[in-house]
Amino acid sequence: MKNRLCELLGIEFPVIQGGMAWVATAELAAAVSNGGGLGLIAAGGAPADVVRDQIRKCRELTDKPFGVNVMLMSPFAEEVMNVILEEKPAVVATGAGNPGKYMESLKAAGIKVLPVIASVAMAQRMEKMGADAIIAEGTEAGGHIGEITTMCLIPQIADAVSVPVVAAGGIADARGAVAAFALGADGIQVGTRFICSDECIAHENYKNAVLKAKDRDAVVTGRSTGAPVRALKNKLTKEYQKLEKENAPFEEIEKLGVGGLRRAFEEGDVQMGSLMAGQSAAMVHKIEPCAEIIRSYFVGIDEMLSGIKEKMDV
Repeated sequence: MKNRLCELLGIEFPVIQGGMAWVATAELAAAVSNGGGLGLIAAGGAPADVVRDQIRKCRELTDKPFGVNVMLMSPFAEEVMNVILEEKPAVVATGAGNPGKYMESLKAAGIKVLPVIASVAMAQRMEKMGADAIIAEGTEAGGHIGEITTMCLIPQIADAVSVPVVAAGGIADARGAVAAFALGADGIQVGTRFICSDECIAHENYKNAVLKAKDRDAVVTGRSTGAPVRALKNKLTKEYQKLEKENAPFEEIEKLGVGGLRRAFEEGDVQMGSLMAGQSAAMVHKIEPCAEIIRSYFVGIDEMLSGIKEKMDV
């Protein structure tokens, strides 16, 4: 496939790998880029020197374009941005904040800027600030989420901005990709599906939890704190929901989640670890190489469209 998103990013397929904290390491980002998509290293809450090491490691593993996802609420965000300006990855995706203060310097360095947003107003604001494309993420996604579904968010944003739009949230296979393009997207962002890739270095227990997930297993906690997160239900999410129901102090609720993602990713703790994953987890059934996962989103599209046409024929 070749479209304006592919041309903008220098990639073969219009697929961006989600910037999942801890999960999106140099190994995963490089594998996605080598497979024809755009891999992203997740800076998460990591210090700047760790991010620099990840960027350099990714360069050893691929000669294709890749990027870094920066969580702007991180206490290290400014230092991480300085490292990015020095190392110059092809792309910066931003989340959990407004990248406006960094936009001019990033673009002057030749780095494409793709903010992750969850509303039309923010998409329009980011376009005015100079964003090269918009990643519009629906509430079906894993991790930190907004309120609007992908189905409703994408067409509204596609109508509201002129830059390429990337659809994120709940896209697990070629059917989801076709739907995203039909809604007006120029590409897709995939997160949960890549957890179950050969190259992802997440603990085997984490991957197996995704493989075993059912349709109602990806639940949301943290709505009462103003920072909702979607993860697979387990002992941790149940305790989190219990505290919220009891109107526990904010500090007590937040303390429960500290280190949760690391426990899941590194230690394989599927009870008290935060198994961040989207609602598409129930549609993930096997572990495959990233290159095969990417291609699976586009195999059989002609037949799929023919089937849609037949169903619509009167």
